[in-house]
Amino acid sequence: MRLTGTLTTLCIALTSFAFAQNPLNFGSDVLSADPSAHVWNDGRLYVYASHDEPCQEDFWMKDWRVFSTDDLINWTDHGACLNVNQISWADNYAWAPDAAYKDGKYYFCFPAGTGHKDRVNPEKSTKWMGIGIAVSDSPTGPFEDYIGAPLWTDPYANDPCLFIDDDGTPYLYVHAMGADYKVIELTNDMKAVKGDFYKMDMGGYEPKMEGPFIFKRGDKYYFTMAENNRDLTYYMSDSPKGPWTYKGLIMEQEHESNNHASMVEYKGQWILFYHRWYDTNGACGKQKRQRKISAEYLYFNEDGTIQPVKRTDEGLASTPRK
Repeated sequence: MRLTGTLTTLCIALTSFAFAQNPLNFGSDVLSADPSAHVWNDGRLYVYASHDEPCQEDFWMKDWRVFSTDDLINWTDHGACLNVNQISWADNYAWAPDAAYKDGKYYFCFPAGTGHKDRVNPEKSTKWMGIGIAVSDSPTGPFEDYIGAPLWTDPYANDPCLFIDDDGTPYLYVHAMGADYKVIELTNDMKAVKGDFYKMDMGGYEPKMEGPFIFKRGDKYYFTMAENNRDLTYYMSDSPKGPWTYKGLIMEQEHESNNHASMVEYKGQWILFYHRWYDTNGACGKQKRQRKISAEYLYFNEDGTIQPVKRTDEGLASTPRK
C-alpha cells in the first residue's frame, strides 16, 4: 500500500510537471509568441498571443490565438480569435496583440499591415503596419474589427499595449516610428484616439525598444519593455503618463533574440509570461529556432521594485516562494 501511494504521488507530480513546465503546453503544437496575459471577472487567466506558422517567411503571420487556464497546469486552446482575412485594411503581419475589458465588452488591440520588407535594400521596402481595435462579448472572441480601419495611418506602429486605468480611462502605448515613449488616450467608446500623442518624461533614458507593456500594482504604475529588443527592463511611476523612473533589468536576453512579455497577478501570485526561442532540430530543412510561450513566477521587493527573473525549464511547475 505504501508503494502504491508513493507511485501515485510520483505520477501526479510528473503529470503536473509535464503540463506546467516551459514551454507552456497549450494542448497542441501551435507556435505562439508575444503573450498578453489578463485575468477577467470569470476568474480565469487568459493569454492572447501572436501565432508563428511553421517555416513562415519573415514573420508573415495571419491570425491571433487565445489560451486560458484556471489552474496554471491545464490550458484550453480557444483557437484563432481573429484572422487578417477578416480585416479590410491589412493582409499580413498579425503581430503582438493586447486585450482589455471595459463596460461589458472585451477589446482586442492588434497590429496588422501590408507590403513587403526588403531587408537587403531597405529603400525598396513597402511594408506598413497600423493598430486596429476589435470587439467581442466574449473574452475568447470571435472578435470583429470595430471601426473597419486603423486608428491612424501615420506613424507606422506595432506592439500595442491597451491599458484601462482605475478611472476607466483607456491609454494606448505602442512601438512606433518616431513615437516610442509616447502615449495616446482613446475615446470612451474605444472607437478613436482622443487628442494627440503625449511625449512622456522617461527620466532622460530612452533606449531602442519594442513590446511595451504597462500594468499597475498598488499605487504604482510599471512601464516594461524589451530594451534594445532583447533585455526585459522597466520603469516605475505614480501616473500612467509618467514621469517615469528607470529601474533596470527584469530578464536578460537569450540567443541574442527578441523577447516580449506581460505580467499579471493570478490568485495572489504575480507571473511573467514571455516567449523563448527553441531549437526545432532541423525543421524547415535547416536548424532553426522558433518561438514558444513560457512563464515564470514574478516577485517584488518591499519598495515595489521587481526582482530579476531567470529562465527555467520548470516554469510554473516549481513551487512559488511565499
